[in-house]
Amino acid sequence: MFVIDKQKNEVYSLPAKEISAEHAGSISSELAQKILNLLAKEAMYPIDIAKTLKVHEQKIYYHIRNLEKAGIIKIVKKETRQGATANFYVITEPAFVVRFKEFEATSKIGQIRNESDFLEPFIKDGQLNALIIVGSPDPHGPDKARSRDGYYGMDLALFLGTFLNYVPKFNVKLDTEVRDGDLENNLILIGGPVVNKVVEKANPKLPIRFEEGNIKSTISNEIYPQDECGLIVKTKNPFNRDKYVLVAAGKRFSGTRAAIIAFLKDFNKITDGNVHNPSIKAKVVEGVDLDSDGIIDDIEFRE
Repeated sequence: MFVIDKQKNEVYSLPAKEISAEHAGSISSELAQKILNLLAKEAMYPIDIAKTLKVHEQKIYYHIRNLEKAGIIKIVKKETRQGATANFYVITEPAFVVRFKEFEATSKIGQIRNESDFLEPFIKDGQLNALIIVGSPDPHGPDKARSRDGYYGMDLALFLGTFLNYVPKFNVKLDTEVRDGDLENNLILIGGPVVNKVVEKANPKLPIRFEEGNIKSTISNEIYPQDECGLIVKTKNPFNRDKYVLVAAGKRFSGTRAAIIAFLKDFNKITDGNVHNPSIKAKVVEGVDLDSDGIIDDIEFRE
């Protein structure tokens, strides 16, 4: 659920949660609202809230209990402080709604689009639900490679943004910044295995992958040696089988550019799946330089 505010030519939105009129009473006091304003910014321990607001901690705990019972706040982490467990709270959503009648169909909010099944679960309920990982532009790995693919990642991010209702920020990391815990998420990986070390780790589990400097399809057994070829694969996350990965990569940056152009120009064909087995969401594309300026500006699907 979202609350929408249209101002002039801009549309602003926030994720929202419906609460009952009974529970709405828990946020009616000025102190409760001050607590929520703090918890909307960061996770806090009730005693720290009391110190910040200069209020006796028992008053804070009273409101914390009521807000947690109403489902308006939740515990996000626990720490041991002076031998006791300290619970840190945040709000469950940045906005809350009390509804007094049933929803009605509307077509007035044209800016909101239903995300394609192909983009689930990377986009869920109009929000980005994935970590985007691009290769570092600094020398790294055995080959001391520098990634140029991050520029194309910006194009993909803009494309994904057209499916989002709420974009507080994009969750993007360089491959050199990624830690083991990050790999447990849904992942969108950009760039080939030489410049993106996370792609290198995931590569052996992909139905279309990089082998001996080429792109190899285990679906058709075809090999694609061209630098302008790129792959697009959606499959189970090899680091966490409950999540998914979406890979857009080429063995060189021109192949990655071709994969990104496929999203921008022919997304419907990507969602169709592989021509040899449509149930497998994996494609090979080849970049084409239509205007002969040395830059890939169009693509052809190879499978």
